[in-house]
Amino acid sequence: MANDVVVFGEMMQMFVADTPGPLETITTFHKRTAGAETNTAIGFARAGLRVGWASRLGVDSMARYLMGEMQREGVDCSRVVCDPTQRTGFQFKGRVTDGGDPPVEYHRKGSAASHMTPADIDASWLTSARHLHATGVFPAISATALATARKTLELMRAAGRTISFDPNLRPTLWATPEDMRREINALAYQADWVLPGLEEGRFLTGESTPEAIAHHYLQRGAKLVAVKLGPQGAYYEGVSTSGRVPAFPVAEVVDTVGAGDGFAVGVVSALLEGASLEQAVRRGAWIGARAVQVLGDTEGLPTREELAQAGL
Repeated sequence: MANDVVVFGEMMQMFVADTPGPLETITTFHKRTAGAETNTAIGFARAGLRVGWASRLGVDSMARYLMGEMQREGVDCSRVVCDPTQRTGFQFKGRVTDGGDPPVEYHRKGSAASHMTPADIDASWLTSARHLHATGVFPAISATALATARKTLELMRAAGRTISFDPNLRPTLWATPEDMRREINALAYQADWVLPGLEEGRFLTGESTPEAIAHHYLQRGAKLVAVKLGPQGAYYEGVSTSGRVPAFPVAEVVDTVGAGDGFAVGVVSALLEGASLEQAVRRGAWIGARAVQVLGDTEGLPTREELAQAGL
């Protein structure tokens, strides 16, 4: 198969503040990449998997930077369209010193990626991959992106490929909470591996415990569910096994953004390598712990050599 994993999603250029404080007071920033699906694509590539990314960008300097970074990571960008009539999305991210969530200001409305439609899907390229990793971010950015996300899952299910889904809720991108719940669950019910956070799972299922959240998705077709519990680690359950993995120690929480993407990278990459569910969730917890100790979204994602050194 051409790729082990494919992702569809928006990549944005991120301007990260050099010093703490309100964004309007910051005068110097440095640039990084951002985007839930593309964070995971980078993580999968570093873990040694063959990865493909489909999206749309403009033809501006931000697009050239983002394409260059993805190609440098070894990601297949052959299905990324650079359209001179559209613009690349970007965001500003602040810095915090208390371990909380940093302020983020998005400039993505009407971006090139939001103009993706099901016609942008190369079905033969998509279904030649072993696995699709999807999140709740891409389908939230526009109605056509939602239709595209639905179609990718439909095609991969019909082809007998595996699918992982991270809800990655973005309430501000949906018209109402009810719309978000309905559409995110409709996508999650098509996935084999579902990876919600505890609060996400409570909102989406109406259940309160990790066990009940897992049962909700298992009863609707999932083969395994891993519920992220933050400092308490993670709960996992499959068809014939369940358990908990403790969190790894964290010396200092620098930036929590990207921790969930790191967890997904660990779980999915390990499962595709044939690891047990417990081993996969343990890898996910370890990468999630690394992610919160660095400033950017991808700096904590390990290479294949680092995974081997950690015994993961």
